[in-house]
Amino acid sequence: MPNNVTSTTAWAPRRLARNIRVFGATSFFNDTASEMAYWILPAFLASIGAGPAALGLIEGIAESVASFAKLGSGYMSDHLHRRKPLVVAGYAVANVVKPVLALVTAWWQVLLIRFADRLSKGVRGAPRDVMLAESADEGGVGSAFGLLQAMDSAGSIAGPAIAVLILVHYGFRAVFWAAALPGLLSILVVALGAKETGRARGAARNLPSEASVPTSGFSPTFYCVLVAIALFSIGNSSDMFLVLRAQNLGVSPRHAPLLGLVFNITYTVFSWPAGKLSDWAWNAEKLSLWRSRQTIVAAGFVVFAIVYGVFAGTRSKPLVWSTMAFYGLYYALTNPVLRALVADTAPPRRRGRAFGIYYFVTSIAALAASILTGQLWKYYGPQVPFFISSLLALLAALLLMVAAHGRRDWTLPERSA
Repeated sequence: MPNNVTSTTAWAPRRLARNIRVFGATSFFNDTASEMAYWILPAFLASIGAGPAALGLIEGIAESVASFAKLGSGYMSDHLHRRKPLVVAGYAVANVVKPVLALVTAWWQVLLIRFADRLSKGVRGAPRDVMLAESADEGGVGSAFGLLQAMDSAGSIAGPAIAVLILVHYGFRAVFWAAALPGLLSILVVALGAKETGRARGAARNLPSEASVPTSGFSPTFYCVLVAIALFSIGNSSDMFLVLRAQNLGVSPRHAPLLGLVFNITYTVFSWPAGKLSDWAWNAEKLSLWRSRQTIVAAGFVVFAIVYGVFAGTRSKPLVWSTMAFYGLYYALTNPVLRALVADTAPPRRRGRAFGIYYFVTSIAALAASILTGQLWKYYGPQVPFFISSLLALLAALLLMVAAHGRRDWTLPERSA
């Protein structure tokens, strides 16, 4: 048995490190397809007679479905020896249904498609993130998630750019059809390139080890972060409301993909550095890991609060464009770092459940946020929901900072000598 472990450890670095590149390429192609459709969806819904309330209902229901799928797939990830089938199936379903948007004539049909799309995303999210964490080198989990997020957002740059080129000569429906090609590439890359990791290989490969994380449950830090994320997510409605607000301020619907372009340029540039920064803190002083990552996330929440505050009060189109570029920094500072923090604060054998719970909480809160924003917009205008979102983000940032600089025993227990 010891010989097998030694062999596995020697085998893992080259073979499993490939997963980081494979998942990065898969995310690039998948997000190219998704963002081609995503940024024109509000204008497309308006063209078939649906408004902000319908958009809020669609996005809210879609996210709630995804939340239960993420929770279930997280638990399954901890019990299955083969996670790859869940990941491949998740990418496949999402990219098969996406082009069907070209055929819809009513908003409820868009709801069904978004339902399937988000369900499949929920199925693949936790097992993919567990495989990625198990494939990363010791002290490099943040960097791995940062690279994944950078490739993801690079696809989010390519998608809107391609959509704009198509919209110049064709209509909305042509964009949906064209999204089928990068979607197919994402399925092929993950199906042919991804390698199984397995709990034994992952546990032998990176921290936190079973010795540093309680095996009977999650660390207090995990629950503290979860509460802050839940508070923040109640005000974090779909980004489609930012697009609607931009159009409300005079940005042409045909320029909506360009909003995604400027936003994702910032997202792409800063995602990997943010992940590497959190790893630098981890390697410099392991006992302050949680505090360092939490501080980075809190800074991202402050960026979010500024963006939503500006969108609530501005009437300037140039300010809308510059603020959307700034908005990408929020995602870069939060998405990869939060996922690294989840991986760090959960025992290796419970990482799937940790990711499932994390995604479940954020998705359920997103359901409430999208529906609430749609209704508040309908009755009180856009300023009220945007100001509320800004305030909740600031409160969540404060909570993270209190936890980050709180008692030392809020972190994971120190290793015994």
